[in-house]
Amino acid sequence: MGAQDGPTLIGSVQRAMRLLEAVSAHQNGAPAKQLARETGLPLATAYHLLRTLVHDGYVRKLDDGGFVLGDKLQSLQTTGRAQALLSRVRPTLAALRDELTTPAYLTFYEEGEIRVAEIVDGPGTPRVDLWVGFEDAGHATALGKSVLRELGEEDRKDYLSRHHLADLTPRTITSLPELLRRLETSPLAPAVTDLEEYALGTVCVAVPVYSGDTLGSLGVSLPANRLSRLPEISARLLPTASRVTRSLSLTI
Repeated sequence: MGAQDGPTLIGSVQRAMRLLEAVSAHQNGAPAKQLARETGLPLATAYHLLRTLVHDGYVRKLDDGGFVLGDKLQSLQTTGRAQALLSRVRPTLAALRDELTTPAYLTFYEEGEIRVAEIVDGPGTPRVDLWVGFEDAGHATALGKSVLRELGEEDRKDYLSRHHLADLTPRTITSLPELLRRLETSPLAPAVTDLEEYALGTVCVAVPVYSGDTLGSLGVSLPANRLSRLPEISARLLPTASRVTRSLSLTI
């Protein structure tokens, strides 16, 4: 192949990126003519690209005709920060998976819901089939129960008032008083368990973690025939959770 061969580049994408960079350099906005001049683009091309970027939410047009970055870019920036934080803890989760021969899970309590942030598994350590979303199964999973155990009383009451204690397996706790009692009297506290309450044949254990002020949980799942290992595994989870919390608490 000749020296001129290389990656195929899309010129229109490059021009749009140059425009976004130029827009970002003007806190109070800049008109299309100025942006075209700064990027070396024909004015008609700049107008066309700006209209597209405005339509898709990446750029916003002000009443005075200037252009500033749009809300969608702010959302991407927030997502990017979250991805950067998670990239810090993936090696720790992978090491936990390899040491315990279990898949590792990380969740966070965000906007009133318990959400899975990361799962690290592998061919020999398959994840649990998440056949019911965590939004509807917090009461039946160790990860969800760990969050519920650590929540303040009002936040816990609010969550449980909005979520039905669905009967997912014959072992699922569907009585609210019984669920609260078990959360408060977990024999492995601060770890909590799921003893085939989410999926028959699978047990789980989880401990709390934090990302700044955001509560979450770190846990693993394993076949029910390894139930006797739960105390050993929960003890191993605690120092790992501390490392995860420290990593997530560092500012970018």
